[in-house]
Amino acid sequence: MPTTVQRLRPQLAQIVRFALVGGVNTGTFYVGYRLLLHTGMPYFIAYTLAFIISMVGSFFMNTYFTYRTRPTWRKFLFFPLTNLTNYVVTSVGTLVLVNGLGLDKRYAPLLAAVAAIPFTYLLSKRILLRGHTDPATPAEGAGPPATVAGATASAAAPSAPSAPSSPSAPSAAKTRASTQP
Repeated sequence: MPTTVQRLRPQLAQIVRFALVGGVNTGTFYVGYRLLLHTGMPYFIAYTLAFIISMVGSFFMNTYFTYRTRPTWRKFLFFPLTNLTNYVVTSVGTLVLVNGLGLDKRYAPLLAAVAAIPFTYLLSKRILLRGHTDPATPAEGAGPPATVAGATASAAAPSAPSAPSSPSAPSAAKTRASTQP
């Protein structure tokens, strides 16, 4: 029987990867935001454009690195819905911090983003791993990467050994073997 640490290890690793992606994504957003501000663009338009650019980058970093799944058009189209919560929380936070509290417009988005982190993690996980309760354990008796309500199954959780060409298949098989009783 696996210990608590063994059961939690895949989730903790996923959270660490999410945090790393978040750091890179925040840096990308902030550099883009500052560059757009430097052009004389109004701060909220600069904020919105930088947000959209970083959201596309976030999609690809989270699919490939955080959740180790394949990007699909369906996931790509739904991913912005999960980021809508992030956008609302950070937008309201930025507006309140700049207009309500007088915080410098250069730093307000960074502070507002902190409140959005838990929401973004949970919602992106739900969209990118749709149909999977445990990304380290595939569904019993499933065949090659399946379609679950139109979303492709995770490459981190290949459902059959028939996909050896997948770069993450050996590590997923190793994870399955180490987590099974």
